[in-house]
Amino acid sequence: MVGYDPEARCVSTVEAAVAGSASGLVTRVLVSPLDVIKIRFQLQIEQLSSRNPGAKYHGILQAVQRIFQEEGLVAFWKGHVPAQFLSVGYGAVQFMAFESLTKLVHNVTSYDARGSFVHFVCGGLAACTATVAVQPVDTLRTRFAAQGEPKIYHNLRHAVVTMYQTEGPRAFYRGLTPTIVAVFPYAGFQFSFYNILQQFSEWVLPAEGKNGGNMKNLICGSCAGILSKTLTYPFDVFKKRLQVGGFEHARAAFGQVRTYSGLLDCMRQIMREEGPGGFFKGLSPSLLKAAVSTGLIFFWYELFCSLLCALKNNDRTPRKEG
Repeated sequence: MVGYDPEARCVSTVEAAVAGSASGLVTRVLVSPLDVIKIRFQLQIEQLSSRNPGAKYHGILQAVQRIFQEEGLVAFWKGHVPAQFLSVGYGAVQFMAFESLTKLVHNVTSYDARGSFVHFVCGGLAACTATVAVQPVDTLRTRFAAQGEPKIYHNLRHAVVTMYQTEGPRAFYRGLTPTIVAVFPYAGFQFSFYNILQQFSEWVLPAEGKNGGNMKNLICGSCAGILSKTLTYPFDVFKKRLQVGGFEHARAAFGQVRTYSGLLDCMRQIMREEGPGGFFKGLSPSLLKAAVSTGLIFFWYELFCSLLCALKNNDRTPRKEG
């Protein structure tokens, strides 16, 4: 059901937005701890190794234990309120735009709206649209997840007012350039790989039918998430580093801090001080998160779309009988 299908028209663009929002909300609750760990890894200047005495975090299990001991269980959901706004808004805009774009391709071009290339382009454009819409919330989410104790921002309202007064409105769009550069291929690969894997699974298991459809959606989404995240990961690191610019004082408890003047300066400093491995800091929890979140996003989206279709069909049945 992902993307416009003229042979199975059921979900409108508004319903796609509702399903996208719901899938984003449920998925965010489940993957928030992985997101917090990933952000902590990405922002750490020191090498992620137990051999480095200055490194606060060494690996996933060690990070989980340390965050729990120092900040408690709720730390794994730091920034969860803005993260939920992000997920709900992003899911709504992305899937609504994707359904609309694939429908437009079907109506005004000769391309097959269900083709992998079309899904790549439409998925990338839909994600760029959603990114611009929710970038301020993403910046807030990153700062909440990044701050240690004592907290710099006490709540969402305090963070918005403080950032606006001390850094100006442009602070909410820090990291937008690498985000846009990365999100187009990332989302494009997500949708196209998901499409390819779905077609492949139907070719390999043609008799499966609808019996294992939900599990198939989860597996295909997880694999698509891993592939797309690996190909575009460095830009996620650049984005996170730039988003905490002007926020260095809150990072003191986590180790060294750096100030970057822009995307190219960020790339140069990471390469010079941290080497090529710096571009892939936090890759392990990020891949784990990508597998879980992308799989769940497509799983819940397909499930909610199916439920909406079933409700519409049930509503039509009495009218036809009458």
